[in-house]
Amino acid sequence: MANRSMGVPDDVLEYLLGVGVRESELLARLRAETAELPGSSMQIAPEQGSFMALIAELMQARSYLEVGTFTGYSSTAVGMAMPSDARIVCCDTSEEWTNIAIDYWAEAGLTDLVELRLGPAILTLDSLLTEGAEESFDLAFIDADKSRLGAYYDRVLRLVRVGGLIMIDNVLWGGRVADPTESDSDTTAIRELNESLVLDDRISISMVPIGDGLTLARKR
Repeated sequence: MANRSMGVPDDVLEYLLGVGVRESELLARLRAETAELPGSSMQIAPEQGSFMALIAELMQARSYLEVGTFTGYSSTAVGMAMPSDARIVCCDTSEEWTNIAIDYWAEAGLTDLVELRLGPAILTLDSLLTEGAEESFDLAFIDADKSRLGAYYDRVLRLVRVGGLIMIDNVLWGGRVADPTESDSDTTAIRELNESLVLDDRISISMVPIGDGLTLARKR
């Protein structure tokens, strides 16, 4: 978990944020408010939010699925880059954190676009599949509990259309994935997913060292 790109020196990061990221005043306020909360490290970095928004714009994405919403920075950043008739489905378990997201979605004009589904993400994803949403999303972001990453990925891959993109957060896990002495369940789950994705011929893949590591998986 990181809300800045790991390994980037402070002076370089300051320069990057000054000339390489157009963070809106609304997103800056959301980031500042979240920074004062417990669990603030779960918030993505502003440079990652900008990158994800650009991807949505480049893809002309009209439907976005998010597994793990927290206080709403990623969904707001991506949503603001999408057209006014877009569809956004956000999955989370915390009413407390997503109440903050709801306020910022309203301020960003996204209220009518966002469907928030509270509950275990596995059940939500299974419900979407049962409802006939298979291959209906252009873009997806997975940023939830790491022990279930593989299960989330399997379901999201079915929900994203051919040519759609899945973004998976925290794939470098603060560098712990490269440390053989780290063997906790979260680190192990991330390693296992990383190792399986590079061999998965259903996707094209690139792991990007932004934030805490972001894998881009395009469904073939």
